[in-house]
Amino acid sequence: MRFKRYEMKNRMSVTEVCEKLGYPSSEAVEGLRLLKAFVKLSPSQRSEVIDMVEKLATGPRPFPGGINGRFRAR
Repeated sequence: MRFKRYEMKNRMSVTEVCEKLGYPSSEAVEGLRLLKAFVKLSPSQRSEVIDMVEKLATGPRPFPGGINGRFRAR
């Protein structure tokens, strides 16, 4: 699948955009990186990733303090 590239009609500098909208959070930047990587996957790989994420989201919650459940307060 080919994507059509668009040129910006009014090219604002990154500084101008950040001054008006603020800087993106590190979580937002990481989310965009993950989305970009996800789009590059083949359809079968995408479905594998979706299945894995769904299993992780619906699976049992981990014990507080890690795998063995031991939590030591300092």
